[in-house]
Amino acid sequence: MKPTSHVQLWAAVLVTVGTSAVLGSQPPLGQPRQPDGNGAVALSGELKQWHKVTLTLDGPFARERDTDPNPFADYAFHVVFAHESGSPVCQVPGYFAADGDAANTSAEAGVKWRAHLSPDKPGRWTYAIAFVKGRGVAVSDTPGAPLSPYDGRKGTFDVAPTDKSGRDFRARGRLQYVGERYLRFAGSGDYFLKAGADAPENLLACVDFDGTRANKRKSARQGEATPGGALKTWQAHARDWRTGDPAWKDGRGKGLIGALNYLAGKGCNAFSFLPYNAGGDGDDVWPFVERESKLHYDCSKLDQWGLVFDHATARGLHLHFKLQENEIDDNRRGSEGGGGPVPESLDGGKLGPERRLYCRELIARFAHNLALNWNIGEENTQSAEEVRDMARFLHETDPYRHPIVIHTFPDQQDKVYPPLLGNRSELTGASLQNSWSQAHQRTLKWIAESEKAGKPWVVANDEQNPADMGVPPDPGYAGHSGEAIQNGKPYTLHDIRKLCLWGALMAGGGGVEYYFGYKLPQNDLMCEDWRSRDRSWDYCRMALEFFRSQGIPFWKMKNADELTGNPRHDNSRYCFAQAGVVYLVYLPHGGAASLDLSGASGSFSVKWFNPRTGGALVEGAVKSVAGGGVVALGNPPADAAEDWLVVVQK
Repeated sequence: MKPTSHVQLWAAVLVTVGTSAVLGSQPPLGQPRQPDGNGAVALSGELKQWHKVTLTLDGPFARERDTDPNPFADYAFHVVFAHESGSPVCQVPGYFAADGDAANTSAEAGVKWRAHLSPDKPGRWTYAIAFVKGRGVAVSDTPGAPLSPYDGRKGTFDVAPTDKSGRDFRARGRLQYVGERYLRFAGSGDYFLKAGADAPENLLACVDFDGTRANKRKSARQGEATPGGALKTWQAHARDWRTGDPAWKDGRGKGLIGALNYLAGKGCNAFSFLPYNAGGDGDDVWPFVERESKLHYDCSKLDQWGLVFDHATARGLHLHFKLQENEIDDNRRGSEGGGGPVPESLDGGKLGPERRLYCRELIARFAHNLALNWNIGEENTQSAEEVRDMARFLHETDPYRHPIVIHTFPDQQDKVYPPLLGNRSELTGASLQNSWSQAHQRTLKWIAESEKAGKPWVVANDEQNPADMGVPPDPGYAGHSGEAIQNGKPYTLHDIRKLCLWGALMAGGGGVEYYFGYKLPQNDLMCEDWRSRDRSWDYCRMALEFFRSQGIPFWKMKNADELTGNPRHDNSRYCFAQAGVVYLVYLPHGGAASLDLSGASGSFSVKWFNPRTGGALVEGAVKSVAGGGVVALGNPPADAAEDWLVVVQK
């Protein structure tokens, strides 16, 4: 049944709580109304394949806090971009951009309206603008009335081939879900493995962003007060900023931009963040002009976020948008918790005007970035129907069809994931939270379950329990021993490397993001120094470089632990294989290795990779083996009690 609840919900909200409560009160007259724009259109940016091309329309004058009309809800602006060949055709949502330079001017008003395209192909492109007005037209199914002289504007422009190389995603194209266990770049055709930072979740709680403040009085997770007004400066990474890198308002943002440079320089390629956490653990990030004003967006803050995200794309860093925090999603604390919706939740968890506008604004401003996913929410507890509705809206609104994933509590996975598998939702993957020592088993489970349902998911291990520990810092950082504790037993970054990083990769997972527990230095809320895990990033880089430099066809491989005598898939040893072609045998605890090659024929070379140092493969005592039976691979060439990867290749 087609949901008419969007229109009904919009009307009900206005009637129930009043227009001013929902839309915000009319601003003071300190900023007088200016004449509307004349409909002129300008194209800017590098007009090249995969680059950000910006269309700016001189449209109706508006102010962020206006209520009649609300520039975000009562205007619907989009642009249809089409390649001369007839494909692709992209309907790109646009947005109100104040004066067009709000990142630097902090403007709240103006006549600039924008849409961003990252064109898939070089050649001639056309654009056609649709601009309509009507009460709630952007957040409902109401058609709206065309607004002259803006609606119907058309034009053409030419796009040249990309000139980028190296880490820059513009050299590789858009990262897409292609119905397989791994994402693939549309330009280069390369498949993607990720490794990077899951912490801090409130990465955007930075003093350099307009309209950002620390609101939280108590951390729900820690049960203790957090430092008042403790916004991040990312000062520890200011030294990593380079001349020519972006900044705004006379040098703001250098710390965070430097942090991205550092992470990319370590060889990592992903990080995650919450764009909205009001009412959650951090309570210091929201895209609105005010914390409670959910239908009015902060143009200058979001433009500043955009500079950060665009730089991440240029530095080869995948953007993991965690769209909402557990405390505000709002199923567990609402309908299942016995109380009403928390005030900060969007539409009480349902797909109403607030949630639709939130998704639309993020897509309009940031979806041109080439490598990103929309995560329905951290530790999500919405109903299956609510998740399906939100995922469908994201899929239908996003012209680039970026991957959509979901994250939930470890003990909720068996409840949350099954109703969403296969064609029962638009989800393309799972963002797993579980004990670091269960990464292999849990990744395997959801790969298998999704394949059984007929739609393989991209499964990543993105949060490591226990929540108070996660991934420990390097030994010696801030005087810390480098040890964390789980169930009374210590573990270190080496255990994370063995059972989490390599455990996930050898299961066929899409990669990892590292979470920092709240009792450790530079934790999930307070982190602003990624150097606290410097050695862990090294181990991530070595793993990614191994697959790339050795030309390992991981996208053709599957887990085959049973070939190493481990049918229970425990943590004793792992096997990842393309049968008859290449076999990887990972030994977390070293020791002798064997491999069942009964189903293979011919001769195979045997070499060893050191996950602790990286570098070239080395030979051991056994140099080659023949297919047709179980073969001994021998002992590691050195440090026999440490972890090693055996590469058995035809």
